[in-house]
Amino acid sequence: MKPPKEPRKAAFAWRAWLRAIHRDMGYVAVGLTVIYALSGLAVNHIADWDPNFDAYEATHELGPLTGDAEAIAANVRARLGITQTPREVYSASPDEIAIEFDQRSLHVNPLTGHVIDEGKKPRFLLRVANWLHLNRGKKAWRYFADAYAVALLLLSASGMFMIKGPKGLLGRGAVLVAAGAAIPILYVTLSGGP
Repeated sequence: MKPPKEPRKAAFAWRAWLRAIHRDMGYVAVGLTVIYALSGLAVNHIADWDPNFDAYEATHELGPLTGDAEAIAANVRARLGITQTPREVYSASPDEIAIEFDQRSLHVNPLTGHVIDEGKKPRFLLRVANWLHLNRGKKAWRYFADAYAVALLLLSASGMFMIKGPKGLLGRGAVLVAAGAAIPILYVTLSGGP
């Protein structure tokens, strides 16, 4: 009679742990990835549009206005409900008073009361995303951005080892990793580089 076999020790399931860490780290990275991806798309096309602000122009008819430039500017601001203090008020010509704000300008014809209101409004979400992406925030944001970059490196590395066999790194995975690395290398080579 054979002696009973000793039970084998369970092998450490490192791929299961790797998948769990990869999954949870991926969930944490989703919010930052969306912000960086939207901002990246917006900034890539900066020559075509302003990704931070949306320009506008409006006209108002207030009727003839009297007084000096400061008095007319105060009257116009009151009638248009503008509470912001202007950076500058000046007579550009006998028929134009300019009222300058940080993101807005009013061009007033005091003889007719015709007001051209032009400026730019921050684009919802994109302005903030660009501010974060381009690291224009306080120094502390750099640590979050660095942690996110390290997380992306870990996600990339862990993703390569999650699957074994012909669909893993020793099979189709190696071809796909090589293709992904070849894209920037070929582009830099063929475009002449920096």
